[in-house]
Amino acid sequence: MRRRAGGAFAYLPEFAYIRLSKKRIMIKNLVFDFGGIIADFEFSRALAAFERVGLKNPAEYLDSYHQRGFFRELESGRIGADEFVRRLGECAGREVSYAEAREAWLGFFLLPVSLERLACLEELRRDYRLYVLSNTNPFVMDWARSSEFSPAGKPLDAYFDKLFLSYEMKCMKPDRAIFDRMAAEAPLVPAETLFIDDSAANAAAGAALGYRTFCPRSNSDWREEVRRILGAGV
Repeated sequence: MRRRAGGAFAYLPEFAYIRLSKKRIMIKNLVFDFGGIIADFEFSRALAAFERVGLKNPAEYLDSYHQRGFFRELESGRIGADEFVRRLGECAGREVSYAEAREAWLGFFLLPVSLERLACLEELRRDYRLYVLSNTNPFVMDWARSSEFSPAGKPLDAYFDKLFLSYEMKCMKPDRAIFDRMAAEAPLVPAETLFIDDSAANAAAGAALGYRTFCPRSNSDWREEVRRILGAGV
């Protein structure tokens, strides 16, 4: 409502109120997916990597966005790295080492990680709080959270305020639970947060919970579009 001269009230049209409300809410937080956004990946490489280990049907377990079977159990935190290695060995018909399993998981990624993308994250972090929200596992993070991650020798943690990882949180995107826990633990307000994910299902889940969302194509250069969104304040 708006007060008129003389004390009377007039109702604004609903669409006008919504537009004014959104303009008052500034983006303060940026939440990034990992694979396809921070680190480029190629699904066919992952299939080939697990075939080399001896897994005869990797496509039954692996997906670009959401894994299945004991691969999903790993990323949801229901089993740990040792149990995953044991089950992988059972499927391969031979003993598989942790190093072999780690190498196979890293087969997803096209390395090195883009220096330009990492520089953009450092620039954005001067004005915003940055987070990762990822369906991932301890093999990938063993690499990402080490000096091997970037050409500059910095781990993934050096570019973000906090990492929210499915296997640690024991829940996965696009389930509401992982978004709610992130909001509580960061803490952050969804309406003040831009969520960037290359999965349409994950982006839709975030939007339904009030997050601003941007769903770029996997492995695309999202830097200018993110800057445009932030500059427009939409």
